[in-house]
Parts: sequence; C-alpha cells; structure tokens
Amino acid sequence: MAKHAFHLDGQQLATLCKHTLPDPADALLLAQLQALNPDYPLRLARTGAEWYRLGGIVDLDGNRIANNLLEWTERTYIGCGKNLQTLIDHAREHKLIATRQTGNTLHFVVPTGSRAEQFIQIDIDKTHEISDRLLVSEHYPPEDLEEFIDPLEPECIETFCIGTSRYAYRRKTDVAVFMDELTQYHLTAHPVQRFIDDWNRSSAQQKAHLCDDWIVRPFRHTGRFGEQIINVELLNTQQKNVPQLDELNGQKGVALHNLLSRFDRQAGYPFAWFFYMVKGNRVSPHSALAVFKDINGDFSYLPERDVAVLKDWINTPYSV
Repeated sequence: MAKHAFHLDGQQLATLCKHTLPDPADALLLAQLQALNPDYPLRLARTGAEWYRLGGIVDLDGNRIANNLLEWTERTYIGCGKNLQTLIDHAREHKLIATRQTGNTLHFVVPTGSRAEQFIQIDIDKTHEISDRLLVSEHYPPEDLEEFIDPLEPECIETFCIGTSRYAYRRKTDVAVFMDELTQYHLTAHPVQRFIDDWNRSSAQQKAHLCDDWIVRPFRHTGRFGEQIINVELLNTQQKNVPQLDELNGQKGVALHNLLSRFDRQAGYPFAWFFYMVKGNRVSPHSALAVFKDINGDFSYLPERDVAVLKDWINTPYSV
C-alpha cells in the first residue's frame, strides 16, 4: 500500500503545541506528532542549547502584571507623562518583578524519501518563565529608558517559576523545497547544496538518511534594500563517541584504512569521516589529503563513488 503524502501545516502544529502539556522527555508531544502522520517515522533529532529573552512583569506574589516587559514599559512611560522618575517610583511602590523566558528549541525530523534532502524538519520551542530581578534596583536606579528595560546592574532575586512550561511552534521546513528555493538566491552552488549532492552520490546515502545525523538551520531575512536573503547552516546532531582524526602521524595504507573504518563504524555509516571533515567536526582536512595520496598510490580501499567525491573535494575544497 502506498504511503499518504506527509501533511502537517503550521496552523495544525501551532494548535497542537498550544494544547499539549510539556513533560520532561517530550514524549507526549512526539506521540501526538507521530499520530498525525503514522506512515512516517518521526523522531526528536536534537534539543538545542538553552536560550533566554526578556519576559514580562509580575508582582511579589507572582500575579501577572504584563506579558511583555518592553511593551508595558513604553505604554506606562507615556502614562507617566514620559517622566522616568515617575515610572521608577511606580515600579518601586508596587514592588514589580521582571521575568525572563528561558527555553530550548526541539528539532524533530521526518524522512520522506531516500535522498539526503528528502526530509521534513519541525522546530518547536519549549519555554518556561522565571522571575529574574526587581524591575527597578533599590541601589542602582536606571538613568534612561533603555537601562530601565535592560539594566547594567540588575538586582537579582531568588528565582521562582511562573506558570507551567509550554510549547510554541517555530517553523516547519520541507528541506527539499527549501534547497530548491535556496539555489535561486545563490549564483554558485551553496556549500550545503554541495554537501547534499555529495551525500547522494556517496556510499553514505545507501546506508543512512542524512537526517539521522544532520539537521538544517534555515535563515530568512530582508536586506537593507528590501531584498530577500536566504541561507542555511548544517548542524550535526549525534553525540556518538567518534574518534578525533587530527594528526595522522604519517599513517597510510592498512593503518589509515583502519582509522577511517573505525570512525565510520562509530558514526554509523560509511564515508562519515568525509562529511565530518567538511563540517570541520573532529576530522582534519589533512585526513582527506592523506587518503587521496593513498588511493593514488598502492592502496584502493574506497568505493569508486566515494573516490569521485573525494577527488572533487581535493580539486575544489569547501566547508559548511
């Protein structure tokens, strides 16, 4: 029976996030996402590093005063006749507390075909709000509105949580569609496009999905002249115990082949060392030069498809 086409739009994802209560392992969210497209195995590929941003305002008892500190400050400043001291007195009188949002971005991937670019990536933020500081320090009052919003010397308080954690939909990326669009904005082949092309013609493609080990970080913004700027970064998601291939100490032949084989075995797919090298992750470019010398000499331990990829890289190196 043929698979149904993968379908999950931004509105569905936003609604799902709004109505799903976070748990520590994000198992419920994963199950809910999977249930919407049972034909396609979906997994959490990466949990990004923690980030934080300005939150809102609460009182000493944690009661909500405002969701957005910046918007509240600008509105209340006008209400105070644009008098900074009146605003400071108001914040002190009501013992207002500034909060911050802390969170991580969860990256889910869904393979939709055998080619490297054939996967969907769903990025969802998991956030929670915590108390951060007194809105106005007793000892170092702000000298202007900018310092009121983001003080140089904040008066921190004992942290307490405000409400519960929650999910917020960030974006969905159909990587094949995105890469097609990206090529229209770059005159020469983008390094990530070349990485994907090299994967598709290497032995890695026969044994693994690119999204088992890699995800994308797409960028879109408008330039100073109104032009659309689109770019992308590749991130390695695995925490496998792969060896470091920096100094090969003149290794060649069987010894060098064994080092590469061990790396690939621990990474989980053939020719992995090449793609880690292109990313600049744990493998020095000197490895490629050493292998190239080997296969042009007395040794032949790479499949022809991988030899072709390596030769092209030697002729025109690139990194992502």
